[in-house]
Amino acid sequence: MVSPPIALFLGIIFVNIFSQVFNADKIIKIVLQVSIVGLGFGINLQQALQAGSEGFWFTVFSIALILILGIILGYFFKIDKIITQLISFGTAICGGSAIAAIAPILKANSKQTSVSLGIIFFLNALALFIFPEIGQAFNLSQNQFGIWSAIAIHDTSSVVGAASKYGHEALQTATTVKLARALWIIPLSFVFSLLNKSDGKVKIPYFIGFFVLAILVNSYFPAIKEVTNYMVDFSKSSLKVSLFLIGTGLSFQNLKNIGIKPLFLGIILWIVISVISLFAVLEFLK
Repeated sequence: MVSPPIALFLGIIFVNIFSQVFNADKIIKIVLQVSIVGLGFGINLQQALQAGSEGFWFTVFSIALILILGIILGYFFKIDKIITQLISFGTAICGGSAIAAIAPILKANSKQTSVSLGIIFFLNALALFIFPEIGQAFNLSQNQFGIWSAIAIHDTSSVVGAASKYGHEALQTATTVKLARALWIIPLSFVFSLLNKSDGKVKIPYFIGFFVLAILVNSYFPAIKEVTNYMVDFSKSSLKVSLFLIGTGLSFQNLKNIGIKPLFLGIILWIVISVISLFAVLEFLK
């Protein structure tokens, strides 16, 4: 009955009125991953391959740019080195999932991790509301918006939420490109592990394999189309549940604990990747 941005907004309102923060990280992770796999049943393999190929070079360039720029700005602003790496890694790839993957490798403490996650979740909340409006203002096509949101919005949840509000084709493109982008967690985590001489384990996003399997089922077993349509509808609804729960973690008190310099770093990186990727889709994708 509500849109993804409203679901997130209701979660934020709930936590700040009742001061009740749900300790629901595991539930959010499970619900979000199930939702994404379910959305795969609404995507055709050929469309997925096309979207992935179009977003590949944008992904490579933007990841390299944000990681390098983040490290430079963090040094310039004299921000904690680990917080700088966490924010840069989260902005470059896929938000909270990327931070969760690299935090053990960097041996980040709870404060460093929570500050980085707080910034990412705050900017995700903003993106969910403003990106569809910006897309309409620039008259972006469904394909353009899907690729832009997948590159410029941090977390998969907000990417899928914003794209689902924009349109079904945008949702298909955004989900595919974002999950292809999330796979970069694996090689880059190994690189960070070598640079930091860490023995921390790399968390591999296995659910992406189930997402690909869902695409294959939808593409080669058209007889079960009626069933898969219900699965896609259910997944869109369960995504809103996860967004509500994410919203309950955005209390004003948590936001106060972030700090000005790390927040400033996160905002700069977000604006840079948003503007450059928007220019790219307007210039190179019609």
